Amino acid sequence: MSNLPEPKPPSQQPSAAARYLFVLLLGLALGVFATVMVVRALQARADHFPSSVMHVKQWHMGQLLQRAEENRCNATDVLPHLRALRTMAEDLEPAFPHLRDDRRYAQAASGMRAALDDALASPPINCAGLGTTNKRLRDSCRACHQDFRS
Repeated sequence: MSNLPEPKPPSQQPSAAARYLFVLLLGLALGVFATVMVVRALQARADHFPSSVMHVKQWHMGQLLQRAEENRCNATDVLPHLRALRTMAEDLEPAFPHLRDDRRYAQAASGMRAALDDALASPPINCAGLGTTNKRLRDSCRACHQDFRS
């Protein structure tokens, strides 16, 4: 046993490759974070009104189809959805102002409103009538979607 201090192992400095790897990973993480922030900012600036109108209309159409499947075709089960669809049909032109002057779009929107007006004037009282109404409404939707849905 000697009184000499034990030799310390040489301190290991991280290699240049490890430092480059760390900087690369840090840069990737910051890049992903910045990309997500930019995409979210662009999404926040988007106009959600057109898609919202379509989502609400789609939900009410689905409810009408579901009523027919459940054999709940009374006017009391169907009229609230028809009224909501008619109200939403008034928002078709404001939702898509870039299509307002297109003759085909105006005809499709008018056809949708006409189909809903007819359905409200003489509501379906049985499932056969609801099936006919659903088909007419789907056809009026399809008339527009074939030309303008992207």
